Amino acid sequence: MTDYSNETIQFDCFRGCTIVTDEETGEKDIRYRQGCCKLEVYDTLKGIAQEQWDGYFEVRFKNTRKGIYVNASGQSIKTGDLVVVEAATGHDLGIVTLEGPVVARQMKCKGVNPETQELKKIYRKARPFDIQRWQEAIAREEETMIRARVLAANLGLEMKIGDVEFQGDGTKAIFYYIADGRVDFRQLIKDFAEEFHIRVEMKQIGARQEAGLIGGLGVCGRELCCANYITEFKSITTAAARVQDLSLNPQKLAGQCGKLKCCLNYEVAAYTDARSRLPRVNEPLEFQDGQAFLVKTDILAGMLYFSYEKGSLAKVYGLSADEVREIQAMNRRGERPATLQEEPEAAPEFVSAVGDDAINRFDPEKKRKKRRKNKKRQS
Repeated sequence: MTDYSNETIQFDCFRGCTIVTDEETGEKDIRYRQGCCKLEVYDTLKGIAQEQWDGYFEVRFKNTRKGIYVNASGQSIKTGDLVVVEAATGHDLGIVTLEGPVVARQMKCKGVNPETQELKKIYRKARPFDIQRWQEAIAREEETMIRARVLAANLGLEMKIGDVEFQGDGTKAIFYYIADGRVDFRQLIKDFAEEFHIRVEMKQIGARQEAGLIGGLGVCGRELCCANYITEFKSITTAAARVQDLSLNPQKLAGQCGKLKCCLNYEVAAYTDARSRLPRVNEPLEFQDGQAFLVKTDILAGMLYFSYEKGSLAKVYGLSADEVREIQAMNRRGERPATLQEEPEAAPEFVSAVGDDAINRFDPEKKRKKRRKNKKRQS
């Protein structure tokens, strides 16, 4: 929260807006903050008008929830407006994030066809009373989530309430929960309805969605991808690690959610393409002075490293993909080259965690030399 003169600005990153409060009058001004959080979409067709898409708008709510709505209000609506929209029961309040022809692309991407599907409506622009009621509902979310966790624990249910989202009119709430298996929460819904006097909707989310809600920093030092921009999670398998020749170490491959890291899928296509240009080495290469075994492959550099001792990295010789194909063709003809290489090349640099825990690993080299000189003088 930041103070500017007589105004207090609060950032609501879960909904992509800022709340500007006038300290003298107490009035609140809700403003759409473009570029906030991962639901931001860049409008490449801004300023281009197409009459057939004038009535369609993209409206966002909390976290990753957003949808396409039809303007039935007759009012002029633009990006950044707070609008009251149709809900299953009652009404909801959201922020318009897209308008114009780019909405058509979003509809095509999400498989929304206005000719076969009935889209929900935008009733009107939000009035001060609607915004006040919406903020009162938002203020109840944290307290409701804490109390909901207590009620779930009292029933002995193996689940965790990860987040709560109130509808704009405050009559309904969505409880996001995490569970490994099937949960019978019929009694829990009754307890929620009696405790909070609202309609209840339960929505299950996975471990990755939970990590995205909580946020944090990854081992790369950057914000978690699931909290920054990923909204749709694709399946990740250990095959992605094998293609990139990564060590199948669960502690290194797993993220903070306990699942395989989403970033394992980022470079799979590049490694698959690079691998397709490398020869398959199923047998050792035959030379006059012995057999050479494949011990390491640098996929992106297109280099294969061989050693006369199977599984040994003591004397490693590097060959390009073309050289390996040539030697394989000679072996198939019954020919054997004289030797692999006269002098061994420097072995490729293998990254290991040994020494990473040293306290002085970040100290400048100059300081280390001075310390050594001081020790010699004292002695």
